[in-house]
Amino acid sequence: MNEVSKYRIYALRAMYLLVVVGLALTMWPDVFTAEKPFATWGSAQTVQTCMLGAFWLLCALGIRYPLQMLPILMWEIIWKTLWLATVPLPLYLNGSFDDKLIPNVIAIGMVVLVYLVMPWSYVYHHYVKKPGTPWVSKIKSEQSTC
Repeated sequence: MNEVSKYRIYALRAMYLLVVVGLALTMWPDVFTAEKPFATWGSAQTVQTCMLGAFWLLCALGIRYPLQMLPILMWEIIWKTLWLATVPLPLYLNGSFDDKLIPNVIAIGMVVLVYLVMPWSYVYHHYVKKPGTPWVSKIKSEQSTC
C-alpha cells in the first residue's frame, strides 16, 4: 500500500535533476565567474549561495536515492509555501503587490511541481503514521534498572 510506483520514482528523479540543472545554470556560474572573490560578496548573498549549494548537492544525491532524500523536497515545499502565503499573498490581497516581486513569485511558485511529484501516501506512511525512533533503546533502559 505504501510502495511508490516506478513512474513516481522517475518523476522524483526528474524533479531532483531539474533542481540540479537549474541551480547549475543559475547559481554556480555566479560563484565561479564573479568579478570579485566570493568572500567579499554581501553576507546575505554568501549565506544564500552556500545554502543553495548544499541544497544542490543533496538534490544530486536525490537522483540516486529519491525516497531517502524526500525530506529535502519537503523542506522546499514548506519554505516556499510559507513565503508565498506570508509575503506576496497578503500584499496582493491588500492591493499593494509590487511588480518587482513577480520574478520571485514565478520562481518560487514552481513549487507546485514538487507538490505534483511528491508521493504523498508514502510520506504519510513513513513520516506521519510510522512510529518514530525511541529516545532510549530497550537495552539501555533495562541496564539502568539493574
